[in-house]
Amino acid sequence: MKKIIVTGGSGFIGSNLIKFLLNKKYFVINIDCLKYSANPYNTINFKKKKNYVFFKVDLNNKKKIINILKKYKPNCIFNLAAETHVDRSIDDPYNFIHSNILGTYNLLESIRAYKKKIKLIHISTDEVYGDVIDGRSDENYAYNPSSPYSSSKASSDHLVKAYIRTYKIDAVITNCCNNYGPNQFPEKLIPKLIFNIIKNKDLPIYGKGKNSREWMHVQDHCEALLLIYLKGKRGENYNIGSGMNYKNIEIAKKLLKISKNKVSKIKYVKDRPGHDIRYALNNNKIKKKLGWKAKIPLELGLKQTFEWYIKNRKFFISVSKKLYNKRLGLKI
Repeated sequence: MKKIIVTGGSGFIGSNLIKFLLNKKYFVINIDCLKYSANPYNTINFKKKKNYVFFKVDLNNKKKIINILKKYKPNCIFNLAAETHVDRSIDDPYNFIHSNILGTYNLLESIRAYKKKIKLIHISTDEVYGDVIDGRSDENYAYNPSSPYSSSKASSDHLVKAYIRTYKIDAVITNCCNNYGPNQFPEKLIPKLIFNIIKNKDLPIYGKGKNSREWMHVQDHCEALLLIYLKGKRGENYNIGSGMNYKNIEIAKKLLKISKNKVSKIKYVKDRPGHDIRYALNNNKIKKKLGWKAKIPLELGLKQTFEWYIKNRKFFISVSKKLYNKRLGLKI
């Protein structure tokens, strides 16, 4: 049974990836320091599994990370540990520098100190490319981050590239588009809109809702990540995207249609500073080189996601209420 570490495994993408890997019969080690966007509900069903273990550890604790590597001798690390919310990075950039840059640095140093073969899949974002007004950004597109969040992710990408070249570590960088699906923290667009619809509240949309994002179901992302672990080449970058862009206002309208809610209305609010107009990935490389493409249509994925939140809302809220209200000030 191959052993895989998932950092940030109690978050949205991380917990979905762990579920996916457990079903594929991998032994998974979840390393998460359980900051605000992590949720114990996300991994509650994994605790009794014999091929799962959890460590509450910050990536900046290099000694503990090295000890975990020596004990479990993993074949691969999926690095998803990161602060990810743009608005939060604008309000207070420090945590993003600490987690996304220093955390990645200490993980790389831990791998170096471990001195045994291990593959690192470093998960990044399409936001490092900045505004892509026309066309789509491929893997050679210049980085042009706009927020402290995207800047911190760009910095971590450059660190990984430097360690590949200088220290010869076996690493791959992936840049994914916006994900949605079960377990997502409700400050993000789609779950926030869903929670507001459930409570018959208005749906806040920045500016005029014309900002365009590329959307992909998290299940498709998980399949791409496993494929990159199995077939991706050392030192390569892979864009992971659906190729389908939608404006924020279109997402809000689709959710209202799915919910059949006649009470909630779209409410335009003051735009965020430096709000990028459009992200769009060119995913030809992963299609041609690895044979991957997104499978889940947006309308089907949104419907399944809405139904998941309806089905799980009481337990999700009851487990998370104290966490959200205390750390986020978000009442759900």
